[in-house]
Amino acid sequence: MASIEPELRVVDGAGKTWDGAIVRKWLESRVAAARSDQVVAERAGRDRQDDCDKATAEEMVCTLMKAKPATNAQAGFMDELRTLLDRDDYVWRGVYNDTRFDRHVRTFIKKLIKMAKANDGFENTTHYQ
Repeated sequence: MASIEPELRVVDGAGKTWDGAIVRKWLESRVAAARSDQVVAERAGRDRQDDCDKATAEEMVCTLMKAKPATNAQAGFMDELRTLLDRDDYVWRGVYNDTRFDRHVRTFIKKLIKMAKANDGFENTTHYQ
């Protein structure tokens, strides 16, 4: 006799409904975490300038996105992210290396697009992700 094993199902974000309030709360928490990471990197000196640029990129993207009404709709949020990704360059305060900063911004935007597409990960508001 063959044993019948229960079917394992992977639950992804596709079944969840989009909640703009949760997304805005997540963006707020990431801004606070990024600012904290910048302070730590600044205190560490020259060796951690790339970490500072990475945290600054995260702060910039989250700050720009949390102010947009597009957070209320998944499609609108993704459209705003794609528009931001299509920019030629990014200007923000406290950047050490513009090339690295642009790369970090694009990487973080792509991460957010994946999260928005799957509608997953916005519940995690812990500092380290």
